[in-house]
Amino acid sequence: MPNKKIEELKTALKKKHTIVFMAKCTVKYSGRAEAFLESGERVIMIKPDNTLIIHQPFGNAPVNYMKPGAMHKLIENKKDNTLLLSSTNNSLNEYIEINITKLISLNSAILNDSTKIRIFGTEKDMSDFIYDNPKVISKDFRPVSREEQTKYGFIDVFGYDKNKSLVVIECKRYTAGPTAPQQLRRYIERLAKSKGIKAKNIKGIIAAPKITKNALAMTKELNYEFKSIEPPAYMEKKKDKQNRLKKYF
Repeated sequence: MPNKKIEELKTALKKKHTIVFMAKCTVKYSGRAEAFLESGERVIMIKPDNTLIIHQPFGNAPVNYMKPGAMHKLIENKKDNTLLLSSTNNSLNEYIEINITKLISLNSAILNDSTKIRIFGTEKDMSDFIYDNPKVISKDFRPVSREEQTKYGFIDVFGYDKNKSLVVIECKRYTAGPTAPQQLRRYIERLAKSKGIKAKNIKGIIAAPKITKNALAMTKELNYEFKSIEPPAYMEKKKDKQNRLKKYF
């Protein structure tokens, strides 16, 4: 194994660089469970916060990992020309031994990134969309509030219909399951109690792209409604707009 690459790896660890290397290795783990991975070629990443991630050449999930705060130590065995990467997280009682027999490639760099990911199409985005476009519920729906707090959580949207009856809407960004009508029922019962009215006089609506068969049956049994509404895809709209603009260049 080239001494130059080993020294580069040691230096990168010491300087807390972001490190990505490919190696033929075995992996022994103790912590959340006991695991051993026979020899194979893997991608290993070490981040400045000492997160360790081990990937096989296929799939998106790591085959093993260590959370931030781990301590890493390199031990060179010159007799059999191998390298041991020992990682320990004492606070979590976790331990990994990566026995490297071949260092295929190595890259390291100081990366700067302080931005936070922005998630689009969330349930909040759905409630905002419904609030701003009440006709997707019905022509006579008049929203008056978003994220109204109850003992059991936040009501996504509520308002009134043409008969001035309260309407409570529960949003789900994916397929609504049986927990959705159950949750909606709890919100309605709590709201009815706080306003001194009967729960049966409050209209309940589940807004989601799809709903399971069991959830739909439960929704109807509770005299609620289901509205098929897709979460707003802001990024797709932006992409579509950009594609149209390209036609003019």
